[in-house]
Amino acid sequence: MTTNDVLCKQVSVFLENKSGRLAEVCQVLGREDINIRALCIADTSDFGILRLIVDDPDAAVEVLQDEGFSVGSTGVLALRIPDRPGGLGEVLGELQAKGINVEYMYAFFITIAGDAVVLFKVDDQVLDTTLDVLEKAGIQVIPSERVYEL
Repeated sequence: MTTNDVLCKQVSVFLENKSGRLAEVCQVLGREDINIRALCIADTSDFGILRLIVDDPDAAVEVLQDEGFSVGSTGVLALRIPDRPGGLGEVLGELQAKGINVEYMYAFFITIAGDAVVLFKVDDQVLDTTLDVLEKAGIQVIPSERVYEL
């Protein structure tokens, strides 16, 4: 698998921290029949960054830009994590042992065969090393096309 096969396009939307902005994004996507699969929002007193995994990321970026939102995209990994106490800690321990820093992460809304699906953002410069570490540790990276279908 190439990095293009495994990196999911995450849509990032920069929002003013005011009532209704999150609803507007969700309504625009809904009107365009774009389904949100996972999301995370980080905010400050002035603005927020909404991170989304959707079933059609290219269309989402286009329609949100057309509606005047400040939008970007970046690649993230979707990993199958054992859904049990310590499962996430084990995966993070494998990455930490190789000096790989997780910039941020958030969970998917669903599980696959009892495993949690968690999205990880690592520095692009260590992506190949990260994929190698995950493979050697037996941690499954879910191909992007599969993620969009979930």
